[in-house]
Amino acid sequence: MGSTRNHVLQHLLTQQRCTINDLAQAVKINPISVRHHITKLENDGLVDSAEERHGVGRPRRVYFLTEAGMELFPGRTIHFTNKLLDQLKSQLSAEAYNKLFDKMAASISDNYLSEADFDSLTLDQRLDLIENWLTNEGYTVQVERNAQEIVIKESSCPYYYVGQTHEEVCTIDKRLIAKVLSADPERTSCLLSGDSHCTYVVPLSAIKENITI
Repeated sequence: MGSTRNHVLQHLLTQQRCTINDLAQAVKINPISVRHHITKLENDGLVDSAEERHGVGRPRRVYFLTEAGMELFPGRTIHFTNKLLDQLKSQLSAEAYNKLFDKMAASISDNYLSEADFDSLTLDQRLDLIENWLTNEGYTVQVERNAQEIVIKESSCPYYYVGQTHEEVCTIDKRLIAKVLSADPERTSCLLSGDSHCTYVVPLSAIKENITI
């Protein structure tokens, strides 16, 4: 496979959902040439596309790796993970299955919390923790705070490709955020639904009783 197509695949691996213009800028060739490479990758079953809502106006078309495209990269075991989750789901009750993800999120947060005096942390320090934890776990994340609420945006997700088959893996980040803020975040947009970000919102009024703001 040509180096340009490899660069396109690598960029889709890290950014997950890209327009033709995004890819043209990333691999430094014109959009017409990118479209030619994308067509070939689609024909090979390595890339697919969908319309994505993006602000006001018509939806834009974004491109992303298929499972076959993901499996080109070393260490990517999407097919195995999906099969494993299929088996777990068939063998366990819904309650037991969902508890697995609760325990996973708890285990991840406990590993980080062992290094911090968590109860004494201010809200800003906790927001720094959220950004650092999610980044370390493979998310591309932006944390914002205004006078009314906290907004957490994820433009990429390490579980995106597994989540296309098993949406329950997308609860891990939500559980981590809830753990740090002692409040349940509301997910207002999702990459799996065709949005440009996964977005979580937590009103400041929901956390004032437990955290120094």
